[in-house]
Amino acid sequence: MASTAAAAKEGGKEKFLVLPILVLILAQMGTSGDNGALSLAATALTTDLGATVADIQLANMVYSLMAGAFMIAGGMMGTIIGWKKNFRMGALMCAAGEVVLAMAPNMAVFIWGGRTLVGFGASFMIPSVLGLVPKIYHGKNRVLAFGCIGAASGLSALLPLLLSIVLMSFGMRVTFFVLAAYFAIVFLLSFKLPEIEQNDGKLKFDGIGVALAALGLFLFLVGVSRISAWGLIEPFAACPFTIFGISPCLPMAVLGLVILAVMVKVEKGVEEKNGFALLPQSFLKTPQVLAGLAASAITFFFMGVQSILMAPYLQLVAGWSPAIVGVLSIVVGIPTFAFSIGIPKWMPNANPRRVIEVGYIVLAAALATMAFSVTLDSASLPGIVVGCILAGSGAGIVSAQANNVVALAVNERDAAQSGGIQTTMRNVGQAIGIALLGAVLLFGITNNVIDGAKNDDRISEATVEAISERNIDLTSDDAFRASIEDIEMSDSERDALVEVNAEARFNSTRFAYGVGAVIILLGLLTTPAIKIFKKEEA
Repeated sequence: MASTAAAAKEGGKEKFLVLPILVLILAQMGTSGDNGALSLAATALTTDLGATVADIQLANMVYSLMAGAFMIAGGMMGTIIGWKKNFRMGALMCAAGEVVLAMAPNMAVFIWGGRTLVGFGASFMIPSVLGLVPKIYHGKNRVLAFGCIGAASGLSALLPLLLSIVLMSFGMRVTFFVLAAYFAIVFLLSFKLPEIEQNDGKLKFDGIGVALAALGLFLFLVGVSRISAWGLIEPFAACPFTIFGISPCLPMAVLGLVILAVMVKVEKGVEEKNGFALLPQSFLKTPQVLAGLAASAITFFFMGVQSILMAPYLQLVAGWSPAIVGVLSIVVGIPTFAFSIGIPKWMPNANPRRVIEVGYIVLAAALATMAFSVTLDSASLPGIVVGCILAGSGAGIVSAQANNVVALAVNERDAAQSGGIQTTMRNVGQAIGIALLGAVLLFGITNNVIDGAKNDDRISEATVEAISERNIDLTSDDAFRASIEDIEMSDSERDALVEVNAEARFNSTRFAYGVGAVIILLGLLTTPAIKIFKKEEA
């Protein structure tokens, strides 16, 4: 029986179905809005649940950990049980997770209960978004549909603005209840999606592959993400355990990579035997697919930069309100939306490689602009606004072609299943952005404070020794002063340490932005692999 999508063709030309793409955009917006709400709630989490910067970093990371670990499995499940069922399962789990966040009595429940459940739900729902697009849309409509999905990142900026109003008016808990209602509405709207072609019912679930992928990704991401809290080699005081006397971060990350290498080998045999695997060989052997996955990772690497550098600095150091930060999300979102939809709509024959290259350069320029906009205890509003406009433009330009580049290079079934690996790479990119730049920032602040104190004649050796035993958070001058109240020193020493911390905080933040810009520019090395610009359809 012909699908509803196929029935939309009239006179040989396929109509663009508006309602399905709206439902898929709302789903994509929901997960982006959830992460945005967490960034806005940084101050509320600190006051209501006693969260530290490390706790907020972990709360950001756990979503990416769960989504990243199970997203490939979510893509496979959609192929087996059907994309619409998979979508609905994910939406319901996201709604349940938001309820747990709203009712969490402490950060442990907030992180390991609510954020874990939302991340697990996203691992089913978001691959289904990308899996449904190739099933519903074809030809130039598919390019436009993928652009609309990319534009959802821009539209999602509306949610933080609205949620910031809810947050300031009714508090953090009501805000997460509102998000729970949002995902419930997405679930109900999914019943309006058109009928699509289903699989032949003979595909087998690859349990071994799922277990290896989930374990490997989880160990790798946990290892990388906790470096700033547990230490790279020498364990910090907060480190829960050690491995042969060193921090567990590097051993966990390395073990995760080894397990993933084993998984790749196992999946090759599974695909040869069954003709279907969790990780099709076409994803690994096609350079263009790898370049497209890198584009997805780099775009969301930038999202991680925003959540660990921009939002905390503006709220915790500059003292900007969540509402102002929410408005900045709109400033990022408008150009993201405009370029994600505008390029495929008005430039349907644009060279995907050149589009992505331009996007990388604009994203790097955005980070450089933001770096020069921060000051010792605040930030330049005009500079931050310009940086946000550039950031949204770069993200939108890359998003306009990143998903399509992958779909162009593989067959239809793999194109649909690729949603899992693409969204995995998004979450891996975001997780690495948060972990790497969070580590650069926090290690930088601590080391710069210690070095600055040693070189300051106003600070005694005893005070230097006391401060050397601590890890310094990203905080305001007043919060830092309060954190060193227990160290016996003179008032002049305390004033000097506050000055040293402000300088260390300033330099470390700028350096972290610079590291992020360099990593984004390294993406240019992958773009020569993009050589297929158009797929001829039967």
